[in-house]
Order: sequence, then C-alpha cells, then structure tokens
Amino acid sequence: MRTVFIFLALSILAACRTPRADGPSTTALELPPVEGGSLDALGPGDLVEIRVFQEPDLTGMWRISAEGDIDYPLCGKVNLGGKPTGDASTTLARCLARGFVRNPQVTVLIKEFNSKKVYVFGEVQKPGTFSFEDHMNIIQAITLAGGFNKVAARNQVNVTRVVNGEEKKVRVPVEDIGRGTERNFVLQPGDIVFVPESLF
Repeated sequence: MRTVFIFLALSILAACRTPRADGPSTTALELPPVEGGSLDALGPGDLVEIRVFQEPDLTGMWRISAEGDIDYPLCGKVNLGGKPTGDASTTLARCLARGFVRNPQVTVLIKEFNSKKVYVFGEVQKPGTFSFEDHMNIIQAITLAGGFNKVAARNQVNVTRVVNGEEKKVRVPVEDIGRGTERNFVLQPGDIVFVPESLF
C-alpha cells in the first residue's frame, strides 16, 4: 500500500513539473534571428535623414530609389542599398572627403523603414502589412493593426519567421505580456503575426 502511494505521489510531481503544451512558456517566446543581413540594412523606399556636422546644405531627408541609390549633393548617385546605417555614413563621409568637406562627420538615421515589413492577420481590427520599425515588438504591431477584436484568442497569437529557408512558428501570449507577466516579444522584418479566433 505504501509503495502504491509513493508511486502515485511521484507521478503527480512529475506531471506538475512537465509544462503543458498549451500553457504560457518562456520558451514559446524564443525564435532564431532572421538569416543573414543587418536589421538596419537600408533598402528601396526607405526614408533616411542625413546629418553632416556644420554643413546645413548637406543635411536633409532622402528616399532610397528602387535601385538602392540616393542623389546626394556633391556626390551624385550614391548606392546605400543593403548597407547598415553605419556603413552608409562611412560611404557618404568618404565621398565628401574627396575635396569637398574637410573631415566630414556624417550620421545616417532611418526615418521610415519601407523596405522591411511585418504582417498582422487574423482577429484584429485592421489586418494588413506594416512598415517595420527598429526594435518593434508584438504589442506595437497589434496596435498598428487596430488591436484585437472581440473574438481574438489573445494568448494564442502565432508568429511565423523564416530562418535558413524554413518556417519557424511560436505561440506568443500577448495578453500575459500586456499584464506584465511575460516579457515582450521583439519582431524582425518579414515576421507574420496571426491572431486566431478564441474557441470559448
């Protein structure tokens, strides 16, 4: 009788220690990063602000063309496509240093990330495609989509990401994130956020 009791007690403890597949889990918030490239790499349609210290005529906003170029004063067409902002700053500084500006100090800032998108579908008010912003999280993305509708399964939100050519999917408990009981989930360009319908 005592042996049976010990066996049952151990079985109950083991069940308690095994996380349920459908319950909140910190491991559900892990996804590998997007394959290759920099998150702040510039692309067609991006709007950048270029600042050159003490050179107001060389400071302003430029939109990157479909070919990845901008038409920049003194330099003409400069290709910034695929370059992170730091490399873009270096490229422009080198151009200006060729007899135009002495020791140019150039800063490139991204104002609109139109070349990178996130997608929000399912039970939200305004499903659609949205421009990715640096350090964008899942709360921000769902807010851009107008927030949840009445039948949304708020703790069953799925995020799909392509990693090394394969789709990886995780469940993100957004309602728990909003309550502060789970850490936020940071998105990456190309992520697909799907909000399913609640079954209850």
